[in-house]
Amino acid sequence: MVPRLLEKYNQTIVSSLTEKLKKTNVHTVPKLEKIVVNMGVGSAIQDKKYLEEAVDVLTQITGQKPVVTSARRSIAGFRLREGMQIGCKVTLRGDRMYEFMDRLISIVLPRVRDFRGLNPKSFDSHGNYNLGLSEQLVFPELNPDKYTKSQGMNITFVTNVESDDEARELLRAFGMPFKNEATAN
Repeated sequence: MVPRLLEKYNQTIVSSLTEKLKKTNVHTVPKLEKIVVNMGVGSAIQDKKYLEEAVDVLTQITGQKPVVTSARRSIAGFRLREGMQIGCKVTLRGDRMYEFMDRLISIVLPRVRDFRGLNPKSFDSHGNYNLGLSEQLVFPELNPDKYTKSQGMNITFVTNVESDDEARELLRAFGMPFKNEATAN
């Protein structure tokens, strides 16, 4: 089965972005390359069970086993040594990427408390968008009774364009609920 957002991209978004951005070649139209979901688990320094819990959460949310990330250097103030496991991340591509984005836009973001839209200025000047969630339990796949510690995550949308404006138009066409530019200040 073809994911709903991939079908929407192929049937409507490509043609509308071609006209809007005045592209002559279909292959130059902005495209979503990957989504990276990252959880930094600082409390894993004291207790490894928090890292195992975060790995379990990311597995349930994304449907893919995450890679455990390690500290690159030692920081004495945080009692952190080089090589300690302090987080996990998942890189989603293809159908899983579109399924995750569909669930994020239609189910998860409306469940965020006091949600008024995403910040349209969270681009990194290379066409990639970063979004932070402070609570993992907004995902309906998770059982709130099973997880003891509330954990946040960072979600990065990587596009194939270098312009933030073109990437913003692409994500807006997918249905990302951005705040109005005037009220985003």
